[in-house]
Amino acid sequence: MTENLPEYEVYALRYARMTRPASHNFILHDVHDGAVGMDFYVWLIKRGDLAILVDTGFGDRGATLRNRPLDCCPIDALKHLGVSAESIQDVILTHLHWDHAGNLDKLPRANFHVQEAEAAFATGPCMCQPLLRRPFAVEDVCDFVHRLYQDRVTFHNGDDALLPGIELLHIGGHTKGLQAVRVHTARGWIVLASDAAHYYDNATLKVPFPVVVDVEQMLVGHQRLLKLAGSISHFVPGHDPAVLARYPNVPDVPVPIAILHETPEQ
Repeated sequence: MTENLPEYEVYALRYARMTRPASHNFILHDVHDGAVGMDFYVWLIKRGDLAILVDTGFGDRGATLRNRPLDCCPIDALKHLGVSAESIQDVILTHLHWDHAGNLDKLPRANFHVQEAEAAFATGPCMCQPLLRRPFAVEDVCDFVHRLYQDRVTFHNGDDALLPGIELLHIGGHTKGLQAVRVHTARGWIVLASDAAHYYDNATLKVPFPVVVDVEQMLVGHQRLLKLAGSISHFVPGHDPAVLARYPNVPDVPVPIAILHETPEQ
């Protein structure tokens, strides 16, 4: 039963974007397809004075190393939702890839929530393999380890409840310890898939994204998250520009922010 659960606001803030061949987004693809957009988001869960950040994006260091220009700093841009970096006390890291776990130094009071399997993956023998370590940034992983030594990391081993109405779901597939987030809102539960599915089509067409550690886990994860979402209008992929097109946007702010706790417009 969910009638006594808190109802949170949830936002998707786009801080960077790029264009790439659509064939780069699916393991099976048509070699004649065209270019599509890829958006980079962080997500904010909010209720009153409580603000929980989901992922931290990348900063100037990652933008330079990967040649991915920033539209804005995702942490600074939280001010457009009335949130300061100093007020963030909890951050959910869905995984430790370079575009999801940078900027940790910009959150001076935050405690970081991560799956045990993800920390072990990003710092263990799998990182001897160039292909597996390519989506990680060693400086960001080291920043994470520094927070661990500062007693600012909470590990989760599998599914867990962060707070009433906020659930962490260990999905794997894309990385060994990827976790999605399920949030209770005024329109019911919504699922922030993060990179369990970069695009709606990854999940609905059952065609995984090519950066994957375990294809079977990724496919099972798609099914599980769609079931927990209940409908595609309650499922939010990690990099799809369609998110901003489908949902109402926060008005009168200089960065695009989708309002996920409101009903999609299309």
